[in-house]
This record gives sequence, C-alpha cells and structure tokens, in this order.
Amino acid sequence: QVQLVESGGGLVQPGGNLRLSCAASEGTFRSLALGWFRQPPGQEREFVAAIVWNGEKILYSDSVKGRFTISRDNARSKMYLQMNSLKPEDTALYYCAADRDALLLRGPERTWDYWGQGTQVTVSS
Repeated sequence: QVQLVESGGGLVQPGGNLRLSCAASEGTFRSLALGWFRQPPGQEREFVAAIVWNGEKILYSDSVKGRFTISRDNARSKMYLQMNSLKPEDTALYYCAADRDALLLRGPERTWDYWGQGTQVTVSS
C-alpha cells in the first residue's frame, strides 16, 4: 500500500506564498502519477495540479494556473506544490494523491488510487 503524508499547510495572508510537501513510501513511487486536490469548506473536492511519473507532463486547474507550481523528486519520493499569490478562495484542505496511471492517460479529474490525510491551507487577513 502506498502511504502519502502532506505537510506545509498553515495560515497565510492574501498575496503570500506557501509550499506544500508530500512524502510517499518508497517502492513504486517512480511508476505513479502524482497530484494535488483540494476541498474548500462546504464544497466538493476539486483538482488542482498533476504531474506524470517522469515530470514531462504537468496539468493545472485554470484557477491556479500561473500561480501554483507542481514538482516531484523521485529520488526522494517527494512531491511539492509551490503556491504563490494566494487568494482567500484558495482556502481548502489540500490532499496529495497518487495514481497507477503513470502517464495520466485517463486525465486527472477523477478519483485517484491513493490519498494522503490532507493539510489545511487558510488564506486570510
């Protein structure tokens, strides 16, 4: 079983920056697509960003494109989400996810195979 643990969430002011990390158990990490989803309070979970196993394809939600950057370090079994110019509407529980569709041939907007517990990001003055 793939274990995922998010970290780096917290309270940040609008316009600020935050970097989320996801640590994964070793084993099949290199063969997994990775991604971030978020769930605002009272809302459905939504796609944020994804990166395929070799980093050659990266996808973003329109709401974060140009502000967020997803990256991965396969040697360390880690994945990151750099969030810049944060807005109050970015407030959500952010989840790290992984999927065995390593090239995301089925697209990212679906239920993935593995999920972390989530880390809270709150953007407020």
